[in-house]
Amino acid sequence: MTLREYAYDTITDFIRKQVASSGANGIVLGLSGGIDSALTMKLCCDSVGSDKVTGLILPDRPEKSKDEVDASEYAESLGVRFHRYVISSPVSAVMEVFGSGNVRIAGNVKARMRMIFLYAYANSRNLLVAGTGNKSELLTGYFTKYGDGGTDMLPIGDLYKTEVRKLAERLSVPEVFLRKKPTAGLWEGQTDEGEMGLTYEELDSVLFCMENGFDPQGTVRETGLEREVVDRVFAMVRASAHKRRPPPIPKIGIRTVGADWIE
Repeated sequence: MTLREYAYDTITDFIRKQVASSGANGIVLGLSGGIDSALTMKLCCDSVGSDKVTGLILPDRPEKSKDEVDASEYAESLGVRFHRYVISSPVSAVMEVFGSGNVRIAGNVKARMRMIFLYAYANSRNLLVAGTGNKSELLTGYFTKYGDGGTDMLPIGDLYKTEVRKLAERLSVPEVFLRKKPTAGLWEGQTDEGEMGLTYEELDSVLFCMENGFDPQGTVRETGLEREVVDRVFAMVRASAHKRRPPPIPKIGIRTVGADWIE
């Protein structure tokens, strides 16, 4: 898959227009120490200037991790101000109410708590929240509904994960981010590819075929992957459709929000 030459210009122009049209003072984004947030931070800086970009580091434990160090060092190198807030106390308070030790539920609560922190910060300073999700995650539902999926804009949302890497390389994002195994950081040892059971190269090849109208059998021929793998990706896209849509509303009026009320 070839990264389109106009991707950088399209994204930076998009960010500038979003900030200008909203009347916001700048941008805030979460910094996880991964390649997606590193690239998004770089693109935001190139678009509106580092003085208008703020990063929030939102760990679920007081001890500093290697990912935090990487994120803070890159932010400093770009001239981005950043703040660190530990979210463990509010997350624990929520989990105690429901008495659940389920790691997946806890992971989703963490993602939603980070969204709360980002929006509280943004509201207090008239900033836009820039999400860091990519196209591979959006299409497979690999994000938390109303968590990392809750943003004002998604600058890299039309780049597959493999394209994110290529653009990051082109923009000289530090090698430390390029070498990391992608992870949502929802629980200890969790990795994206381990949880999905396939690599991003395999996933993106299937998603690209889907984007171009291939059916499962055509995708098998085009990618050389097993039918079981292709079917699994198709199923992931179908099952996560609700995450990409606004909440459904029963139609009563002449025009209905989310249906035929076009803005």
